[in-house]
Amino acid sequence: MTGGAAPGARGHGRTRHIVVMGVSGSGKSTVAEGISTAMGLPFAEADRFHPEANIAKMSAGIPLTDADRWPWLSDLAAWMATQAREGQSTVMACSALRRAYRDVLRSGPPEVQFVHLDGPVELIAARMSARPDHFMPASLLASQVRTLEPLGADEDGVVLDLRHDPQTLVEQAVEWLAHR
Repeated sequence: MTGGAAPGARGHGRTRHIVVMGVSGSGKSTVAEGISTAMGLPFAEADRFHPEANIAKMSAGIPLTDADRWPWLSDLAAWMATQAREGQSTVMACSALRRAYRDVLRSGPPEVQFVHLDGPVELIAARMSARPDHFMPASLLASQVRTLEPLGADEDGVVLDLRHDPQTLVEQAVEWLAHR
């Protein structure tokens, strides 16, 4: 961005917190990092907030339960709220699969917007199979797809087609965010 600090950058009043959401393998981290760079905002990977017990379960191919997720989601909301109190906007990659999970995320900072990366399950499965070093096995994709609840009409968000290349998705997200 030219001409100064990005809207919502530290010390510029109102903050915004952008959550790039979708199932594992949808490209959340890549797109969120691109938005972070384009807008000059710090990036957080929600997976890094998971306790070891959650990572162990997922690595073993065991889907997380809501009981596993609530403390993790609360930690994410608290992190965003802390950033907001410090006057800092953020970008986060987080699955945010269910409305109730997004409600928890919204309970932290004053303004949360969602960028949902959605597309064919077959493409996502192929992407997951191509990244053997990730703790989330492709076998859990079906569980995530079953859990996914689309954004509601009253949720501040946009759905983008993950079949586009990452740079196009970043540009589409930044364009949408610029008009919010």
